[in-house]
Amino acid sequence: MLSSRLFWKLFFVFAFLSVVTAASVVTILGGRLRAIAYEKESRRLHDSAMTMVGLLDGSFDRNRHTNLTEAVEEIARENRTRVTLITDEGLVAEDSEHDPTSMENHADRSEVVQARKTGQGMAQRISPTLGIPMLYLAIRVGDEAAPVGYVRNSVALDAVEAEIDLVKQLVVGTFLVVSLLALAPMFLILRRIIQPLTTLKTAANAIAAGDLQQAVLIDRRDELGSLAEAFNTMSHELSARMYELRKTSQELRESSQLLSTVFGSMVEGVVAIDNDENILFANVAARDLLEFRDRDLIGRPVWECVRNETVCTVVRQAMSGLERSVECQLPRSGTIVEIEATPLAQDPCPGVVLVFHDVTELRRLENIRRDFASNVSHELKTPLTIIQTSAETLLDGAIDDPEFARRFLMRIEEQGSRLHALIEDLLQLARIESREQAFDVTSVPVRSVVESLVEELASLSESRKVKLKIDGGENDVNVAADKRAFRTILENLLSNGLKYTPEGGQVAVAWKRDETHAVIQVSDNGVGISRENRKRIFERFFRVDRARTREIGGTGLGLAIVKHMATTFDGEISVESEVGKGSTFSLRIPLWIDAD
Repeated sequence: MLSSRLFWKLFFVFAFLSVVTAASVVTILGGRLRAIAYEKESRRLHDSAMTMVGLLDGSFDRNRHTNLTEAVEEIARENRTRVTLITDEGLVAEDSEHDPTSMENHADRSEVVQARKTGQGMAQRISPTLGIPMLYLAIRVGDEAAPVGYVRNSVALDAVEAEIDLVKQLVVGTFLVVSLLALAPMFLILRRIIQPLTTLKTAANAIAAGDLQQAVLIDRRDELGSLAEAFNTMSHELSARMYELRKTSQELRESSQLLSTVFGSMVEGVVAIDNDENILFANVAARDLLEFRDRDLIGRPVWECVRNETVCTVVRQAMSGLERSVECQLPRSGTIVEIEATPLAQDPCPGVVLVFHDVTELRRLENIRRDFASNVSHELKTPLTIIQTSAETLLDGAIDDPEFARRFLMRIEEQGSRLHALIEDLLQLARIESREQAFDVTSVPVRSVVESLVEELASLSESRKVKLKIDGGENDVNVAADKRAFRTILENLLSNGLKYTPEGGQVAVAWKRDETHAVIQVSDNGVGISRENRKRIFERFFRVDRARTREIGGTGLGLAIVKHMATTFDGEISVESEVGKGSTFSLRIPLWIDAD
């Protein structure tokens, strides 16, 4: 209890009140005692002075008053005062305590000046003669028009002040004793007040620390007892409500974790927005789509984070209760997304949920499908038209002319071979993409495959007057691939090089190994490929020069087959080229690793 600040506050308040009370009583009582004492002394001085005035009988003449000095001393002794006779000029005629001839002129004394005017004057000051506080009373002798002199009586005030100080000390001592005697009951009263409060404080601190099961036992019927009962009720209610809150919080946490897990694993982007258009939630897919993965979106306006007018318009429309589904392209990444905006079911609308579907690949595939259908139709239409035209010409009579008949039959055979090659390439590409074509992955020696292909393509190389050569390569480089498919990849690369290299040029093949892969490079010094076409040369039916491709009999599917086959064997194909200087195709394919 002694460490209680409230205890010491109350204790010091009691002490302060005691001191203030004592000081007030001493001040009031001292002032009253002083007034009474001064009034008593004033009456005594007045009586003594009037006695002296009666003896003088209106004259200071020593001839009339032969025993004037003795009379002054006797009156002073009987009244215990100092008696001074002062002439009208201010000279001291007689004094009961000092030699009059040694005293200064008293005409300017305040009590004398006042008595000259009113007949009586009184003053209090330090006596210049005695050096102690004195009370003076002067009475005029004679009338105002012709005063004879003044009788002045005075008395020392040091005794009066000493008596007053003694009374003050007695009062102060009495208060001290009473205050000390009152400390014991005050201590008991304060302890009875402070102990329950200390108990309540300890229980409140325990609740603040998390221990809600607190009960305060205070068997009293006053306000502190009522406070203890209210505290116990509060503790019980708080404990029950905290239990419910923890239970609800746990359920909400589990639900939130479940929702976060579900939304986090979704491929679609999900963004929740409140009625102020601030973002409440955004899953990982949404952050990736909107390119805000490393930024804190929560609590920020959607228009600030997603600077897309379509998204903002959809949000505002959904806020009005309309379900919207629109498609737009994000400006930063170029991703095409389908946005489904669903308002939450309350009135007014508390927010909107946006679901972003990435349809970029779908739209790309749709474009490829449309292009593929268009290209296949176009590629099939041309040879079929030539075959049909040639057949009609033959039927119209050209068959009877051996020279014309042979020419048209050769065209029919040529276009039929082209159709056959085109259909074969389409079927092979379809089998590769659908995984229907089974590949036997074995150890394939690069050198033997390259040498056999160079030998087989020698006639094509000679006919086109293009040099085909092996430009170095290690002997023990084996790759993990299907031999037939690997041969098809290299055959397409070498054939392309021969077809697109003008007369006098050359096509070279070389290979090397790195830590895990073999790198086979097919280089030519042909027409080259422009930068904008390099990204598309592995697409189906894409031709840099369509007229030249048809002239040399290409189907436009060779490099697409190369890319898909390389991907099947965990490889990759790339190209470096410069217009007018040639191209270099690099096939990177895993090395064969022996099980030993």
